[in-house]
Amino acid sequence: MNSAITEQSMASGRNGRVADIVCAATDLWHTYENHEALKGVDLRTHAGEIFALLGPNGSGKTTLFRLLSTLMPIQRGTVRISGFDSHTNPLAVRRQIGVVFQSPSLDNKLTVDENIACQGALYGLTGKELNSRRDVLLDQLDLTNRRKDLCETLSGGLKRRVELVKGMLHRPRLLLLDEPSTGLDPGARLDLWNAVRAMSDEGTSVLLTTHLLEEADKADQVAIMHKGRKIDQGSPAQLRSNLGDGVVTIESTNVSDAERILREELGLFPQRLHHQLRLQSDSAAELVPVISARLGNQVQAITIGRPSLEDVFIAKTGHKFQ
Repeated sequence: MNSAITEQSMASGRNGRVADIVCAATDLWHTYENHEALKGVDLRTHAGEIFALLGPNGSGKTTLFRLLSTLMPIQRGTVRISGFDSHTNPLAVRRQIGVVFQSPSLDNKLTVDENIACQGALYGLTGKELNSRRDVLLDQLDLTNRRKDLCETLSGGLKRRVELVKGMLHRPRLLLLDEPSTGLDPGARLDLWNAVRAMSDEGTSVLLTTHLLEEADKADQVAIMHKGRKIDQGSPAQLRSNLGDGVVTIESTNVSDAERILREELGLFPQRLHHQLRLQSDSAAELVPVISARLGNQVQAITIGRPSLEDVFIAKTGHKFQ
């Protein structure tokens, strides 16, 4: 059987159709000397889907990115991109992926067109084929009128868009973006996201790492990373809905006593986070007067909020998202 046969997913994409699995990582482990950076991570990305790896520094997302982009050898587990095994056929995998690193890779002394031509040469794209593909992407990313500009004259947001052109030039099945919004102002972040969404709409599977909660909230699927493990995954709406309709946060003058009362007398099971107690509930508004009446003067503040991805992280780890 041809090793490049694409695996099929039973999951539906945003358009409701069954989508191809583009990236399949299974039971990935990675160790740096005595530190386990990854501990048995699985993930699947699909064609036409934006998949976000969300986690603070040290969560393992950068190590996972490096393994998926073939920058590091796989110690344990498997990675298949469009059916090709990353361990046994890394060259074939590299033809299937486009990579935009957090650190800029542009030659600032060359023009936009010249940077793109250099990238094309790496994949054997020249002449009419290169020019046609370049022109389509420059137009898509609103860079046509900047093609003759030296890259050193471009803003951070424009440079990021040129990086995207380079990453997409050879029509990769999987586009890997490492912290794509780093250093960008809000307007440039929005432009970048619109460009990434346009690429996914054309069928590209996009996987990005981020520590920005608002960025992950725009993805189709989010995998939350913590201390080398994937602790939860789903669409942002699914992840939030698992916490109920609301999150009640209680600040008390005596957190230990307040926690005891909630557990023993009210039958509630709060999560303690420093000087706060947190409860997830489908009837959060109804809990507030009950809690307030019982705790009385111990209560400094009670707030209710819709669950966020940070609330999901806190509920799963017991730590704030740093």
